[in-house]
Amino acid sequence: MRQSPDVILVGEMRDAETISTALTAAETGHLVLSTLHTNDTIQSVSRILDTFPSSNQPQIRQQLSLALLAIVAQQLVPGLDGVVRWPATEIMLSTDAVRALIRKGDDHQLRSQVSVGKSEGMMTMEQSLAELVRVNRISRDTAYAHCYRADDLQRYLG
Repeated sequence: MRQSPDVILVGEMRDAETISTALTAAETGHLVLSTLHTNDTIQSVSRILDTFPSSNQPQIRQQLSLALLAIVAQQLVPGLDGVVRWPATEIMLSTDAVRALIRKGDDHQLRSQVSVGKSEGMMTMEQSLAELVRVNRISRDTAYAHCYRADDLQRYLG
């Protein structure tokens, strides 16, 4: 940070010290990119918060709500030809509503914000998989094999 970088890449956030340092860097105006091993955007928020003791949760929630720009979860899904893989992505952007939910601790409502936030650029994994089926990149069976909520995928596929 003393060298005044514009972008900081943190390979993986595995512990409280790394996450805390990344949040501090983001609060000072740096673009911080990092990875977590989670399945979706909501699990990413939970993983970050659960790394800290409950006594620190309000402070971390506040920091995260202010510093977070977006969370993108992705998986590579086999295409129809069995050779090419296509990225299926879930995107949660830090809208005012998302920030407020994180700050208040209403994490269980984040999924619905992602679901209805398509006009703001958000997308659930099931919406992404359904779009890959619609444009004939993956099969329906492949989409169901890679989704987390089959009932949502069925609704998006129609």
